[in-house]
Amino acid sequence: MKRILLALLIGLTALSCDSTPEGYAINGELTGEVADGTSVFLKIIDSTTNQPVAIDTAKILDGKFKFAGTAGLPEMHYIFVDKIGAYSAIVIENGEISFKAQKDSLGFAKISGTSQNEIFGDFMNKSQGIQQQAASIQGDMQNAKAINDLATMNALKEEFDELQEEYKNFELDWIKNNPSALISALLIDKALASRQMTAVEVRDLYDALNPEIKETKAGKRVLVRIEEAEKKAEAEKSTDIGAMAPNFSAPGPDGNEIALADIKGKLTLIDFWAAWCKPCRAENPNVVDVYKKYHDKGLNIIGVSLDRKGEDWKKAIADDNLTWNQVSHLSYFNDPIAKLYNVDAIPAAFLLDENGVIVAKNLRGGALEAKVAKLLQ
Repeated sequence: MKRILLALLIGLTALSCDSTPEGYAINGELTGEVADGTSVFLKIIDSTTNQPVAIDTAKILDGKFKFAGTAGLPEMHYIFVDKIGAYSAIVIENGEISFKAQKDSLGFAKISGTSQNEIFGDFMNKSQGIQQQAASIQGDMQNAKAINDLATMNALKEEFDELQEEYKNFELDWIKNNPSALISALLIDKALASRQMTAVEVRDLYDALNPEIKETKAGKRVLVRIEEAEKKAEAEKSTDIGAMAPNFSAPGPDGNEIALADIKGKLTLIDFWAAWCKPCRAENPNVVDVYKKYHDKGLNIIGVSLDRKGEDWKKAIADDNLTWNQVSHLSYFNDPIAKLYNVDAIPAAFLLDENGVIVAKNLRGGALEAKVAKLLQ
């Protein structure tokens, strides 16, 4: 009896071991006119160059191809077909993975067979459904625009805006409901990169992820970016509205140092810009008008250029008739003043009162003049 039980236990153990895949196999099927011998590439995104790099190649025979290997933690990969511009994302994890697609619509591939790909496939189906609705609305908007049907255009715009909000909530809900999905980590990364959510909000979503997902490359990348965003958010407190503006000095066009403390007026605008920045140059005429109207009443401006070349900077000052103080280290976004004020995009502006307290940020157009007029009444 003991021998029978022992044999049974050994058999169960063997079955248990056999049920755990030792590697992955992608069984691919591509419909459409694809010649035998066409190359199919399995790629990853290189962390240094952010470009796809092939890690394996297969050949199509009778519309089918196969990849095999051993995977660690689940990671997103991409399938490219030679001479076809599109590609399809796929999660590589140990197990049998089925990949079926039409050659002209790789992005709509049907991927199944392993848990992460089942979840990913479900996400893509629902996501693409919303995107197709958006495309339909945009097409209707173009038709309405062609016949100048303003009422229909406005109604469709409202519908489109509602759909955009629906999609944002869809992704947020997906992350919350699927903490063990690799796609959830990727969606958190996207939300952080696009600034759809604050570092605090993203941190809460990350903390709820399954430990295995946190250990993936995507999970680790998200954590690094969250920590960077948290540091940035903490640093930005020094330039929040109500904070005392940090003092600085830098060379002017003639090489002489100009300090913020020496040029403050009743109101002082710190204007971050550059000759190469088209939105900045487009805004400059408005800033010139505001300066002309309110300089005698107490408005001073100091421009901080993020240019690289002195000649470009000086030419733009002359061309745009910028008659106020200008400074630059000619260091692009490595400019120490930009770092001091946490500026990572331009145009950017900080309006200070007579005590050097920040009273407004990033006002442009009529909003800038309205604020200046109100404060100098």
